[in-house]
Amino acid sequence: MGRDLYQRESSGYDRALGFFDAIYGFSLTLLIANLDAPPAEAWQSLDALLAHDVGNQLFGFLISFVVIAAFWRVNHRAIDRLSTIDSRVILMNIIAAGLVIFIPFTTQGISDSETSDLPLPLALYAVNIAAAMLAQSVIMFTARRYDEAAHPLTARQWGIQVLDAMVGPLVFLGSVPVAYAWGGDTAKFCWLLLIVLGPLSARLAQRATAALAPEPPLEAEPLAS
Repeated sequence: MGRDLYQRESSGYDRALGFFDAIYGFSLTLLIANLDAPPAEAWQSLDALLAHDVGNQLFGFLISFVVIAAFWRVNHRAIDRLSTIDSRVILMNIIAAGLVIFIPFTTQGISDSETSDLPLPLALYAVNIAAAMLAQSVIMFTARRYDEAAHPLTARQWGIQVLDAMVGPLVFLGSVPVAYAWGGDTAKFCWLLLIVLGPLSARLAQRATAALAPEPPLEAEPLAS
């Protein structure tokens, strides 16, 4: 059975892209469900408001909002590189979207003051994010494969790209043993490493990939008349 193909200007392409965009938007909206409305007396002052666990909930909301928005941006950039969408790309997007939809649920565990310092909620959240990152990387690599005729990569260049894509998942998975050793709240600080390691890894991967690019063949010198 052949794979379904949807060209960029077709309605099938637009419907597929719109479907996945809607999933990311809906996942962002679901995060608000993790914010419990505080009682009336909590609105008397900022200290009273924070005392009713609003600070933890807003912190969890902010982290997951940034993460899901970043996932949407990566997915949008990957799809934008494709001139066609086939059933394989759609399947990988469904898997990635399913993991993203699960983020509002795992966010609840790390944003509730009664459970935020427990290792299990952080472990579930970290594994959820790491798995979503890996799924998104597969989509990005697929997009690169489609574009390889114009920008071919060697095996070593592909290896560098894979290593760069593993930085994010490894940081989140690395926070799991920290949570079981020192608590979930402490383990969250591990995620701050991505502020430095993410851009640094991307820059090094870009330089290494460019350094390994094959040199264009030399043009033959014209024979003197």
